[in-house]
Amino acid sequence: MVEGLFEIPDEPAGSTDPARAREGGSLSDADHVAAPLAVRMRPRTLDELAGQAQLRAPGSPLRQLIEGDQSLSLLLWGPPGTGKTTIASIVSRQTDRRFVEVSAVSAGVKEVRAAIDSARATLVRTGKETVLFVDEVHRFSKAQQDALLPGVENRWVTLVAATTENPFFSVISPLLSRSLLLRLESLTDDDVRAVLERALEDERGLGGRLAIEDEALDHLVRLAGGDARRSLTYLEAAAGAADSMGSEAITLEAAETAVDQAAVRYDRQGDQHYDVISAFIKSVRGSDADAALHYLARMLEAGEDPRFIARRLMILASEDIGLADPTALTTAVAAAQTVQLIGLPEAQLTLAQATIALAVAPKSNAVTNAIFAAIADVKAGKIGQVPPHLRDAHYGGAKKLGHGVEYKYAHDEPFGIAEQQYAPDAIGDAAYYQPTTYGNEAAVKDRWERIRAIIRGRAER
Repeated sequence: MVEGLFEIPDEPAGSTDPARAREGGSLSDADHVAAPLAVRMRPRTLDELAGQAQLRAPGSPLRQLIEGDQSLSLLLWGPPGTGKTTIASIVSRQTDRRFVEVSAVSAGVKEVRAAIDSARATLVRTGKETVLFVDEVHRFSKAQQDALLPGVENRWVTLVAATTENPFFSVISPLLSRSLLLRLESLTDDDVRAVLERALEDERGLGGRLAIEDEALDHLVRLAGGDARRSLTYLEAAAGAADSMGSEAITLEAAETAVDQAAVRYDRQGDQHYDVISAFIKSVRGSDADAALHYLARMLEAGEDPRFIARRLMILASEDIGLADPTALTTAVAAAQTVQLIGLPEAQLTLAQATIALAVAPKSNAVTNAIFAAIADVKAGKIGQVPPHLRDAHYGGAKKLGHGVEYKYAHDEPFGIAEQQYAPDAIGDAAYYQPTTYGNEAAVKDRWERIRAIIRGRAER
């Protein structure tokens, strides 16, 4: 029995307590027939966990924690729907600990301290340990995170904290250093498919009462976007639509009706995946913002991972725009960070903005050509020795070897540019970077030609 705020022998429906304890090391809600499908199908053992092979491997820290019944706090970092809450449940269930959940959205320092005090009292009174699960721990202030430290340091609780944001920026260092950081990866389409197929047959799920068409299953997998919880929510809605239609199988029509989204003919693992992303990139490269937006919309509607799209835009910013518009890469990186922080559906606006900005920007592949030309020379064996005056001279005897001698400090020279050899003899007068006259690179071209002439002793006197 949990005292005070956490006493829940008969917790009333609609309780708004920010922290809830569940006895017996299980999530009791998962056993209720009216619970959502995603809750009922929550894995009960580590072996049932979808994906995350690196965490489930024999001898992994998580498996040692669970099977060895150790008291060790965890910090779970990963996208939504990858199993963070599930892992907390498994830890409590398989180690027979109490489970107390605190919401970082609604709980304050008072509730955090009360949860830890209750756990300590239970440990002293009964010897039973407590798993304290804090979801979205990045939403906690520094003071709230500080309140967790005594419980973690004294092992009054086994803390399992979950976050979708980089914990090195969002979690205080003392808490980070006292926890085992586990990185969860987005589920693959095969992982999501396995989750749905198990839910269709398992007695906790649909119990085999409905079949599903291949197209409908593919559609649900696409829309899930690597999120197991979302996939089960969609499946439950699709099953309800099938029931209302009097059908014994979940059809594509039922799936579309359930999620209110048309199925886009797009295979994220097949030719359509590569064809559409190829057309998208080539449209941006070709400066056709309208066509690029069309392909962007197709990918978003088909459930493409928005982070994949953002990564391709970052590549394009250097490959096809470069110094013709130096802000292009900044725009692409900012878009990728925003996508990571806010997710869909809002991130579609960010991706659209970045797509248009990069499509209308002046284009240059001079940066691409420059690095490829340099790599080609290196692969061809044009390596050469570093010129003696450029070698490290910060150790005894370096000058006796001629290292650093006659080096000209650029800041002491006119215009801050020194006439001296920088490249090894092997590549001679190689001119890898050849700026275009497009956009900002026209100014870069003029400056770079004058700089190159000074460095190589060809400037007019």
